[in-house]
Amino acid sequence: MTEIDSIRNIAIIAHVDHGKTTLVDAMLKQSGTYRDNERIIERVMDSMDLEKERGITIMAKNTSVRYGGVKINIVDTPGHSDFGGEVERVLKMVDGVMLLVDASEGPLPQTRFVLRKALEQALPAIVVVNKIDRSDARPQEVVNEIYDLFIDLDANERQIEFPILYAVSRDGIAKRSLEDCSQDLRPLFDEIVRSIPPPRARMKDKLQLLVANLDYDDYVGRIAIGRVFSGKIAVGDQVSVCKLDGSEMKTRITQLYAFEGLKRAPIREAGVGEIVALAGIEGIYIGETVSSLEDPARLPPITVDEPTISMIFSVNNSPFAGREGRYVTSRQVRDRLHKETLGNVSIRVEDTEGSDGCKVSGRGELQLAILIEMMRREGFEMQVSKPEVITREAGGKKLEPFELVVVDAPETFIGVITEALGRRKGQMTKMVNHGKGGGLNRVRMEFEVPTRGLIGFRSEFLTDTKGTGLLNTLFLRWGEWQGTITNRMTGALVSDRVGQATPYALYNLQERGELFIRPGTAVYEGMVVGENAREADMDVNVVREKKLTNMRASGSDEAVRLIPYRELSLEQALEFIADDELVEVTPAAIRLRKRILAANVRPKRREE
Repeated sequence: MTEIDSIRNIAIIAHVDHGKTTLVDAMLKQSGTYRDNERIIERVMDSMDLEKERGITIMAKNTSVRYGGVKINIVDTPGHSDFGGEVERVLKMVDGVMLLVDASEGPLPQTRFVLRKALEQALPAIVVVNKIDRSDARPQEVVNEIYDLFIDLDANERQIEFPILYAVSRDGIAKRSLEDCSQDLRPLFDEIVRSIPPPRARMKDKLQLLVANLDYDDYVGRIAIGRVFSGKIAVGDQVSVCKLDGSEMKTRITQLYAFEGLKRAPIREAGVGEIVALAGIEGIYIGETVSSLEDPARLPPITVDEPTISMIFSVNNSPFAGREGRYVTSRQVRDRLHKETLGNVSIRVEDTEGSDGCKVSGRGELQLAILIEMMRREGFEMQVSKPEVITREAGGKKLEPFELVVVDAPETFIGVITEALGRRKGQMTKMVNHGKGGGLNRVRMEFEVPTRGLIGFRSEFLTDTKGTGLLNTLFLRWGEWQGTITNRMTGALVSDRVGQATPYALYNLQERGELFIRPGTAVYEGMVVGENAREADMDVNVVREKKLTNMRASGSDEAVRLIPYRELSLEQALEFIADDELVEVTPAAIRLRKRILAANVRPKRREE
């Protein structure tokens, strides 16, 4: 088979916030991608607004750099396992991976998740220990932990002989050893060219291109991104698209693009190993093969892990429905959700029995919360239910998903964390203390916990550890159903009438629990306005005004001192709600509400 020595295809994999996107910035800068007078944007690969705000990679993206006579195609992958569908498909496009690990934190669950997928596909790895300039860096220990991880994941002898580099991606420096005086990324570029194998044709002369990603352009329509595994593709070629249902569709290549730096550059033709974009092919989907017109040969389709969490998305039917959104009907919400499945292979959408809702299944709460946030920014209004785990039957037993939970926290909180996860059916499997005692050292603990038990746990965990704990989770296995788990021990404060919240009413409710609204917030009957300190729900009047008499002046209201309210983010709202509650999501607000709004119809106590 022929090798294309002028191309390298590599994916960068890392845990959230280990410096992956910053390293890509430095690679683009040092390879001459930018003009001398061009304004350089930080974290340029985080192109979505949500990615910039949260500092995480959500969508996999392509770029390329040139080093010497070699073109290096780089795929930036998400670092969170909820977006694992992105990882699984982009690994089909590359011949090797670069594993980036923080020199202090070491390998974390998402590192394990993505690396496992890469090793399963027999991809070689380059290990980069990043942030060696941190005051708490421990690079040698981290390298040992990485070796343990490779052995744990059953890496073969060739994969475990990985090269190791040390880097400060923020400063654009990579070294072969900690003592080297390198001032740039040249050692890293050299290692990529040396260690990552060049592309190799699968078949002789016959075209095979696997579609691994989709994009959309207002001018040219749907754009299919994929890698040429064999043959050549050129503008004007008649090709056959091998569909997922087994059929074939004849079409013609009208536009072809290659990735040059941060831009898509039009090209006339592309050969083996190139990652290209095809424009203008309607109805093409991820996992389909573009092949020769005569006797087409399809590639194995992309397989992804099954979803573990589901939620019901339904039309907003609250008293405030239709006031703040542009797209408010069930048909518009359903069409948008089905459109999401075209480019997101790990999401499933099914219609529910009622005509106004869809059941959406995904990898985790974060993935579904990101989808909701994207929809609300586009102008959609909807309401969503509490996340529920997906179960399956096997051998007459009910199975549920379990997660590996890695907790990094000061050792003074060991007891409270173990107790909280024990209540949620969690079992500790490992504990490592890197310090020497004294209470200030951080401890790393690993637990096996049912996914159900983690719904709503993150905010409780941050409270228990006073904001100092780090919590990371990863799908582990399907295990036997663990029985009833109580996620929330408190009830809700529920508004019993419509109106605007007043300082006077809120002041008198403060001692009942924690409030979620500020004075002046519009409320309706059945809207959740706070968390009750007790287990039962309580109907409250938050619109009551102080009656003025000849003994009281209106100005005495100025003495009211309100405790700061807790404004819930979308993820916190999804974690907080109980089975009989919903989150109302609009472009302007996130509200919590009871499923049954009328107080005289709704049961007073929450059912466990």
